[in-house]
Amino acid sequence: MSSLNTQPIGVCRDPLQSRYGFGDGHPFGNDRFDAFWQEACSRGIDKHTLPIAARPASRSELEVFHTKAYLDFIIQQSQKGGYLDDGDTPAIPGIYEAASQVVGATLNAVTGVMSGAYRRAFVPIAGLHHAGREHAAGFCVFNDIGVAIEHLRRAHALRNIAYVDIDAHHGDGVFYAYEKDPDLLFADLHEDGRFLYPGTGRADETGRGAAVGTKLNIPMPPGADDEVFRSAWERVEVYLKNQQPQFILFQCGADSIEGDPITHLRYTPAAHSFAAARLCALADQVCDGRIVGLGGGGYNRRNLALAWNGVVEAFLAA
Repeated sequence: MSSLNTQPIGVCRDPLQSRYGFGDGHPFGNDRFDAFWQEACSRGIDKHTLPIAARPASRSELEVFHTKAYLDFIIQQSQKGGYLDDGDTPAIPGIYEAASQVVGATLNAVTGVMSGAYRRAFVPIAGLHHAGREHAAGFCVFNDIGVAIEHLRRAHALRNIAYVDIDAHHGDGVFYAYEKDPDLLFADLHEDGRFLYPGTGRADETGRGAAVGTKLNIPMPPGADDEVFRSAWERVEVYLKNQQPQFILFQCGADSIEGDPITHLRYTPAAHSFAAARLCALADQVCDGRIVGLGGGGYNRRNLALAWNGVVEAFLAA
């Protein structure tokens, strides 16, 4: 790794990250962070990056995206048990606190990049893109992406923020929250919703009202491989170059890699490294290099370890 860029890259390596999960047997288990970090240490990434701490997001920070009633619901439901949605997201004790720490880690990463403490940053247990303003969904309790977008707008006066998502699942919690917002740039390559949860993200979903034409959804056929991905990726780069974002949030879910137990795409980890490197080059051109990577989904532990570390290495090398 001697050729890696010497400018600081931040990685959230805080053990608090392992608190967000739903126990053994659930696809989103608490062991996902350890799978990532053990691989990172085996590659020496721990010696070439700076630590980012996780922390609980405050109630006021969460309320920039989520409603007060929804936050109260999470607290109450985690005491009663059951589910926070229709059956994907258990209401386990302590889930409010664990989910708020995901948001706090993402906010620390975004703030660190904006301050110059990190050139780029990566948070493995983050990118919970299914949660809506008023509901949980698909293993996602709080939408750290939406909170980060609102933070960048309110604290740093940024408007043109890009959200790029290569998770196998459509980032519906982000898309529909900003479907009418022309300032939120949205590019999402995901498995076609006719074959995979949440069933959304058609190519003709390009925004509504003043935002028509500002969103890019690219449904991918089941079985799509790296060649198909790279061909589709060209559209993402054209879109982003035309839009000139001021900050890039990159959700790099590893469930799009072949062998994931709940999806049907067939990328290799090279797709994630490629996308990360290309986004870094674009970020250097248009937004002073400002990009934060968020781990997102991925339920084959080896796949997520390889893909996420490939993203971090691309951040280091770029």
